[in-house]
Amino acid sequence: MFHSLRFRLPAIFLIGIAISGVIASLIALQLFQEHVRDQVVAELEREARGLARLYAEHAGDIPLSRQSLEAATGDYIYGVEVNPGVGLWPGADTDLRPLPADAIPSATLEEPGLITFEFVPPGEDRPFLAVAHPLRLGEQTFGAIVVAKPATELRERSMVLFQRLALAFLAGILVAGALAWYLSRRITEPVLALSRAADEVAAGRYDVDVPQPKSRDEIGHLAERFSEMAARLHETEQLERKFLMSVSHELRTPLTAIRGHVEALREGVVEDPDVRADSLDVIAAEAGRLERLVGDVLDLAKLDAHRFTVLEEEVDMRRLLERAYGAFEQEARRRAIDYELQAEAAPVIVSDGDRVLQIISNLLTNAFKWTPDGGRIDLELQARNGTVSVAVQDTGPGIPRRERARVFRPFFSGDGRGTGLGLAIAHELAVALGGRIDLESTPGEGSRFELVLPAREGLQAPEPALGGRRSSMR
Repeated sequence: MFHSLRFRLPAIFLIGIAISGVIASLIALQLFQEHVRDQVVAELEREARGLARLYAEHAGDIPLSRQSLEAATGDYIYGVEVNPGVGLWPGADTDLRPLPADAIPSATLEEPGLITFEFVPPGEDRPFLAVAHPLRLGEQTFGAIVVAKPATELRERSMVLFQRLALAFLAGILVAGALAWYLSRRITEPVLALSRAADEVAAGRYDVDVPQPKSRDEIGHLAERFSEMAARLHETEQLERKFLMSVSHELRTPLTAIRGHVEALREGVVEDPDVRADSLDVIAAEAGRLERLVGDVLDLAKLDAHRFTVLEEEVDMRRLLERAYGAFEQEARRRAIDYELQAEAAPVIVSDGDRVLQIISNLLTNAFKWTPDGGRIDLELQARNGTVSVAVQDTGPGIPRRERARVFRPFFSGDGRGTGLGLAIAHELAVALGGRIDLESTPGEGSRFELVLPAREGLQAPEPALGGRRSSMR
């Protein structure tokens, strides 16, 4: 419990509030005590001046009653004699509380002005805050009037403030605690839900339901991204499962064919030389199919591990396209596909020719896979604005917008057949060569994949005699 975020958040919040409240209370109490002392000193100074003036006006007259003055002021009134035995005021008998002259520390009554000090009066065990005012007649000082107030009264006023601050502090802690508990629940509940979802994902269950908080803050953003991550992992798991099934099927089919023909040749079932030659051709073709499949898997692994080496050589793009075009002529003729090559330029670029050919071949393989018999496939070559582009356009079913970003992911196959590696490898190879593959597609009309490569320095191939090559195959 004490290690959970739900406990630590409000605890840290309350500790911070408590420390801030204590510091603020101590500062406020200190300032209040200084303010009270200043007020008391000002009050005592005012009373000392008034009493000194009153005694001066009644010099030698009817003596003033100390008790009535103390009752009127609420303070203690003392008298200090300069010459003990002479009397505080010649000709007048006062009942002021006597106070020795040395009760005023390091003060000279001959100097004008008020004297503020603290002392413990005779017969008292508590300190007093006092103000002394000299009593003069002409130029002669006879004594001083001392007006004092117990220092405990200052502390009593501070205690009132302290009690109110304590009540306010307690109320603030309660309010802050309730707020901290509410905020803690608001913050930790989605975090705990994400933690439980993360546990499910860590256990391999990617179809977890991630709760989406209503807020659009960092927690909401985290939950949204986590949900997307879990969905991607779930999709990747499904794609990998489909890939394994597809690879198993792709491997089993040629292996079965190879095994059947090998067994027939070994047992001497096939005696006709032409049939034997056909069997050997099938074995060679199926072996090549296996080699391509294993090569695709290895290429993807190298690209993912960033261990892919790109060669630099001069590549005649027109001849490379003619080579790629010729590899699919037989299939186009067999399926009555209108298959056309348009080469408006003959650029020579510096790149890896084998990998460029692999990209174009993968794009053509994808086009022939989705184009129905009797359809149309165009292979175009252009050079413009410092780039060389090769476009493969088909009349297949097209790609929905929601799937356009997924077609370049490994193992994705729109019809659930095949390994789903062709376009993924083509995309990664294009990036490795410093280019890209753009996709335009209209559902029901077809798709256009365009390989764009930088036209780095290279020789320019000679222009064709008729200004361009145009081939067509039915």
